[in-house]
Amino acid sequence: MSDIHSKNPRTLGRGICIITGASKGFGHALAHEVSHLLKAGSILLLVARSESLLQELKQELQSFTEEQQLVVRCIAVDLSTREGAHETVMVAKQEAVNEMDHVLLINNAGSLGDISQFASFTDLDKVNSYLSLNVSSALVLTAGMLQAFPCRPDLRWSIVNVSSVFALQALPSWVLYCTAKAARKMMFNVLAEEEPNVKVLSYSPGPMDTEMQKDIQRLTGTKNNLFPCQESAAKLMKLLLDNEFPSGTHVDFFTV
Repeated sequence: MSDIHSKNPRTLGRGICIITGASKGFGHALAHEVSHLLKAGSILLLVARSESLLQELKQELQSFTEEQQLVVRCIAVDLSTREGAHETVMVAKQEAVNEMDHVLLINNAGSLGDISQFASFTDLDKVNSYLSLNVSSALVLTAGMLQAFPCRPDLRWSIVNVSSVFALQALPSWVLYCTAKAARKMMFNVLAEEEPNVKVLSYSPGPMDTEMQKDIQRLTGTKNNLFPCQESAAKLMKLLLDNEFPSGTHVDFFTV
């Protein structure tokens, strides 16, 4: 074990953690990891479109979260709508009635989108719909949470942008996905520059065993060497616990 753990907290503190896209895949794994690292009296908000999948996840977490005295709330909303982001912020404000020492927002929600040649994207509504979920919603939700929990020196504020290698690297026929990931990376870079009291991390979780990877294989024939979501989630938690990354940095699963 390195000295890092001896000089950094082994928990995420007494806080509120918001995970978007929590119902399956990486978000689902993150919920399990985070629930073990929050102190008693913390709040875990699970956000996704599917109420039934969120309730299943809550049940999976129940025995441990009761023991840890964690409040778990499911928020079934479409984050690509104004109402979805607004409701998520409102629930966070309502639940966090006691003083928290850490706000952790994990922007995980996203979609693969249409994998097609650049010249095929002539439908503005289709492009805007994709960008609304994959870019705009992350900006609006994060801004809403920053207003709900204003920065102060004694409040630890952490924001994770679940990114991709394709935020940095162009790939033919992946114009929607690459554009969204690159835009999100720059969006959170701006926040890191603007807010010295907010710790921002863009984390590329690597190729994981998710429905998205099954779609990629079906659509492109590409078969990646996949890792369990839990493995990547554990690496992200290590980064947050160590808390030694420069704010705004982009970290890849393979370098942790």
